[in-house]
Amino acid sequence: MNAGRLPFHYGWIIVATGMLCIFACLGLGRFALGMLLPSMSFSLGLSYAEMGFISTGNFLGYLLSVLVSGLWAVRFGLRQLICVALTIAGGSMLLVSFADAFPGVLALYFLTGIGSGATNVAVMAMVSLWFGPALRGRAHGCIVIGSGFAIMLTGTLIPHINATVGADGWRVSWKLLGAMVSLVAALSFLLMRDTPREAGLLPAGSANGEASHHATVAAAPAVNVFRMPRLYHLGAIYFLFGFTYAIYVTFLVTMLVSERGFSEGIAGTFWSWIGFLSLFSGPVFGSLSDRIGRRISLMLVFAFQAAAYLLAGSGLAGGFLWVSIGLFGLVAWSIPSIMAAAVADTVGPQRAGKAFGLVTFIFGIGQILGPSLAGLLAERSGSFSGSFLLAGGLAALAIVLTAFLKRRTCR
Repeated sequence: MNAGRLPFHYGWIIVATGMLCIFACLGLGRFALGMLLPSMSFSLGLSYAEMGFISTGNFLGYLLSVLVSGLWAVRFGLRQLICVALTIAGGSMLLVSFADAFPGVLALYFLTGIGSGATNVAVMAMVSLWFGPALRGRAHGCIVIGSGFAIMLTGTLIPHINATVGADGWRVSWKLLGAMVSLVAALSFLLMRDTPREAGLLPAGSANGEASHHATVAAAPAVNVFRMPRLYHLGAIYFLFGFTYAIYVTFLVTMLVSERGFSEGIAGTFWSWIGFLSLFSGPVFGSLSDRIGRRISLMLVFAFQAAAYLLAGSGLAGGFLWVSIGLFGLVAWSIPSIMAAAVADTVGPQRAGKAFGLVTFIFGIGQILGPSLAGLLAERSGSFSGSFLLAGGLAALAIVLTAFLKRRTCR
């Protein structure tokens, strides 16, 4: 494909392919678990605590891969890393369908996390290279909506498969999802390019032209991102997002089915609405952050999420659940897109991969702790209300922490 002859910048092909990668690695590889857990737990006899540990195992794999994704990207290139990571995720998901006990699911889903983490970091880093600061938030925002499409799909598809196949429907679902992830791995290798220079282009929306781009490249080695306090501040904020959202997306459907008495089909409708509403979250709030700043945008998103979590844990009537789902869905994937743009603003696009790996590692710790603690709390109390209330309180803390974030932009 001749990138220079397209009627639009090839960066938007990178965005579209990146969206498919997020659809696969996070939407199918991570968020589908919430729809699969009720039938899996019944078939395999899983406790609340074991369900939480399965989610935690996935996040642990995610965390470990984030630690080395920067090194892998330098050695193999972003495109090859994405393809291999998605292949690992897809293959392990296929194998989950054959698991017959908790340990097997835990081990295989750990491998899925490794593939998901490496893919996510590499995709975000690639987009930072393809777009200048003026379009970076919008581009990242378009990528993260891949998760929304996956949630819409799984919220409808998985209950249908379970109703058609019966007790082993979850096994068919894992096979189908794994095959889809593997297909995206092949597409990523065909369509993605590591940098605009490979296509003879400058970054889309680059403000200062070629001289600025090369100046950024030349200056890149001068800064050690691991000694930048602002990145750890961003990491702490991202940690709280990881801790809180992971509780919500892991246990919302289980709570609706086991505590509120909803059928799996109705719970799937709730889940699909989250997916639909989330399609607007990344582009809207990513673009908004380009205009009003990353700090104000993050505070606004956390306010929506805090209200959503508190309503889910309140035990109020079903109408309030719809409000909770609406609030969460509208901002669901806003924070990853804003965070990726904020990191690139801070360190510049050439160092964005390593820097985003650092804050994603901190974020991953939150993802590990959130579901495991929520599962243990639910195991002891017999309800997920306390877990959702904890998430709401920590999201409110994130608003306060974000308020102290100072503005900084590196082009």
